[in-house]
This record gives sequence, structure tokens and C-alpha cells, in this order.
Amino acid sequence: MEIAVLALGCFWGPEIKFSKIDGIIKTEVGYCGGDSPTTTYKEVCTGNTNHAEVVKLDFDEKIISYEKILKIFFQIHDPTTLNSQGPDFGTQYRSEIFYLNDKQKIIAEEVLKDTNERLSGKVVTKISLLKNYCTAEEYHQKYLEKR
Repeated sequence: MEIAVLALGCFWGPEIKFSKIDGIIKTEVGYCGGDSPTTTYKEVCTGNTNHAEVVKLDFDEKIISYEKILKIFFQIHDPTTLNSQGPDFGTQYRSEIFYLNDKQKIIAEEVLKDTNERLSGKVVTKISLLKNYCTAEEYHQKYLEKR
């Protein structure tokens, strides 16, 4: 089992899209890249934590590769908009790939380079080492209770 952690705007839409892909075993929404190992949705929305909304994917590399996941990542959001996706604005909605090891970093750099060439150098997606990932469980529970 492998893990991918991706920031591509509000996490709900991407979580649903990735959950339908063969080889994705489990999805989880959370926050990553911030200054603290724990945070809440309310804190992230202030823009002061430096966390991004992310989707964490557990996947079977025998069925889907990390490279293929990143190609899908670039297809399902706009990697050319800084700190925004659709109607959502703020640093928590940035485009960022959080890698867990050197192999993922190299693959991410290659896929980003190819995508950036295809999009005339307009890609603003960052590539960063995984830092301070935490789940959005408290927000997720409130969201489910309102449904």
C-alpha cells in the first residue's frame, strides 16, 4: 500500500473523484504543510496556519501508479491559479503535491515539468515534503451531521 497527499482546492470534490478510481483503496480529507501538527477547519480558514486542504489517498501501486495519480491530479483542478480553485480563495486552496520519499519527489517533478510545458509555463503547483498532516475529522463529522 502506498500513500499520496495532494492539495487541489476544497477537499470534498477531489475526494469523491479519487474515491471512484480503480486502485484507490481509501481516501481521507485533511490538512497539510502548516506550522502545527494539529489544526481545525476554523483555524485553517484564518489563513494563519499555512495548512492546505488535502486529500490523502491510500492506493495499490499494482493497480495504479503514483505517476498516474499525479496526471489525474493535474486533470481535475486548475494548477495555474494561485491560492484558489473555482469560487474558493485563500492559501488553504493552493495546488501542492506533498511527497513522502525521494521516489515520489522525482516522479512529481517530472509530471509537473511535463504539465508546465503543456500549459505554457503557467503552473503554480508546489512540490513539498509532507509536513504536519492532520485529518479533518472534526469538520467531517459536522458535515455529515448536517446532511
